[in-house]
Amino acid sequence: MAAATTSSSLLGSSRIGSRLNISGLHSDSLNPTSISFSSNLSALSLKSSGSKGQLYSRGKGSVVITQSMDRVEVDISLSPRVNSVKPSKTVAITDQATALVQAGVPVIRLAAGEPDFDTPAPIAEAGKNAIREGHTRYTPNAGTMELRLAICHKLKEENGLLYTPDQIVVSNGAKQSIVQAVLAVCSPGDEVLIPAPYWVSYPEMARMADATPVILPTSISEDFLLDPKLLESKLSEKSRLLILCSPSNPTGSVYPRKLLEEIAEIVARHPRLLVISDEIYEHIIYAPATHTSFASLPGMWDRTLTVNGFSKAFAMTGWRLGYIAGPKHFVSACNKLQSQFTSGASSISQKAAVAALGLGYAGGEAVAKMVKAFRERRDFLVRSFGEIDGVKISEPRGAFYLFIDLSSYYGVVVDGFGTISNSESLCRYLLDRAQVALVPG
Repeated sequence: MAAATTSSSLLGSSRIGSRLNISGLHSDSLNPTSISFSSNLSALSLKSSGSKGQLYSRGKGSVVITQSMDRVEVDISLSPRVNSVKPSKTVAITDQATALVQAGVPVIRLAAGEPDFDTPAPIAEAGKNAIREGHTRYTPNAGTMELRLAICHKLKEENGLLYTPDQIVVSNGAKQSIVQAVLAVCSPGDEVLIPAPYWVSYPEMARMADATPVILPTSISEDFLLDPKLLESKLSEKSRLLILCSPSNPTGSVYPRKLLEEIAEIVARHPRLLVISDEIYEHIIYAPATHTSFASLPGMWDRTLTVNGFSKAFAMTGWRLGYIAGPKHFVSACNKLQSQFTSGASSISQKAAVAALGLGYAGGEAVAKMVKAFRERRDFLVRSFGEIDGVKISEPRGAFYLFIDLSSYYGVVVDGFGTISNSESLCRYLLDRAQVALVPG
């Protein structure tokens, strides 16, 4: 990305051998070597057709042969697809912080995109009831009809989007929904356009599909919002997907409707171009900002795959449940992939999700209470970082992240640590010296 920045969540040698019992082995199995031995034989070396071995006694008339072949080097090469994918920095930092905590170090973990609230009680109770009532078997691959109908109702009432259950696929998290969508529509050589700063997984998902990520830089002065003119300049016959995330991970930026309409006009001029609209943070939004679903814009329903889920707004990260909605042709392809990847999502989580959608518009009071706390934390941190020299920040309008420009500190030499040269070394420094886990950007 153009500016090196830091994002944080507000929350808190090989050997081949065989062992054979030869009590029932025919003599010609050992051909060309013939052997004889007494019952008190302890060991006998033998040579046979390029192999070496020893015979050991195991009781009367029973012998085990341990046979050692010539050493063979194992081919440890990996698929080019795997080699092209980078590991998640978010997961790496989170795992390192977890290891420190387990070692007794009191780390403040602000790396994973995870609310620090418990799942609301009605949702948790629905999960418990699902177990008690025996809802513990496989569900339909695309999700239970009960949940898909509830999702259709939610999308109609809250987003102005009309879908039928066969246009919905429930997955093990929104992350799975997105990667299946990318795999379903991208061919090798296609391009996936991604505004930066971006969630670290988007480019790697494109690479897994043998597509090429095309990064569209944005600026902090424009609240990290995509410039439609830049988008248009980067489109080509290879352009297949545009990924939009609003509210944004990691910037917290929210796309106003007017800007989305300008982007939609550009998308409409390119027949191959589809849009993945990642709306997982839609309910974590701070007035006066409002959320607009991209598929609700004129002409965009046929081109848009809307991804959402339950992890963020409902504090259900561990329940692992998300979904995708879109034209049946594309969603059926996602369903086909899922049938070979994981099959249906957890039956218990799906029962809990029905309860989540039953809490009321935008999650009702349970979600509103969490959003209020997120806003108070945002206000405190924006004010506090604003008092530190050399820090640049764009006030987030949604989600629960701050994407902070600390590049003015690059080049500083710290005794006992070394030079802080980029966001990664800055994050290592803060983890080592302050026991605060952040994500490099």
